[in-house]
Amino acid sequence: MRDTLSQEQRLNYLVEAFKEDSGEYRELETPKDAEGKRRLLRSLMNIRMPRAMSPEAIRVQDEYLQGRAREKGVVAPEDIPVLRDGMSIWQGDITRLAVDAIVNAANSQMLGCFVPMHTCIDNCIHSFAGIQLRAECDRQMRRLRLRWGETYEQPTAVPMLTEGYNLPAKKVIHVVGPIVGAALTKRLEEELAACYQNVLEMCLENGLKTVAFCCISTGVFRFPNGRAAEIAVQTVAGWLAAHPNAMERVIFNVFKDEDRELYERQLQ
Repeated sequence: MRDTLSQEQRLNYLVEAFKEDSGEYRELETPKDAEGKRRLLRSLMNIRMPRAMSPEAIRVQDEYLQGRAREKGVVAPEDIPVLRDGMSIWQGDITRLAVDAIVNAANSQMLGCFVPMHTCIDNCIHSFAGIQLRAECDRQMRRLRLRWGETYEQPTAVPMLTEGYNLPAKKVIHVVGPIVGAALTKRLEEELAACYQNVLEMCLENGLKTVAFCCISTGVFRFPNGRAAEIAVQTVAGWLAAHPNAMERVIFNVFKDEDRELYERQLQ
């Protein structure tokens, strides 16, 4: 394959490569339009179990995803104003942030979201990082199962660090947040606070100076958005006060207007 391909050519190549790789969807008709092809490619990536793929396909995937990142626009910490004590809010797609680490709200299997085109942050991060991210998560989970047994699942608030691959972020920190059932309890609040504390400790241990947190446990995990924002800001502010100069920037990444307003009130 030629060294220099257009994004259209990369997309066309990858759709056919991932169809062939899937086996089951080898004969699926390819859409004619670019958006349909992008959706099909992402869906095939989403459902793909971690396994080897040809180096050529990986190379083209990497070039394509890095091109997509440039198309979406990369956002650096210096592009985002500080609101208080090194803390910021940024509303938008977390996969655009060129920080040392972004935080992924993962599930206990730690392999990403397998639902094609799902709108959760787990799906988004894996889709734009590339298939190497799921493969690395799988390797780490396999090592943990050798130690703790075949039924091992990642506990709540225990972060896992991986490379960022084709994301602008250097690293991804995956963490399982608490799931709210019938009612919000003190223990669930403590577990959410531990998610923020443990991620920051991981940043400190690994020399990561800029981190972007998603809204952990809100959405399908049903943690109330307002209380989640209070816990996030209070926990991060307390940790930063106890560890002066440990971090250059902590960004609270939000997607909804509701969450932006909640975090703005907390950071006034």
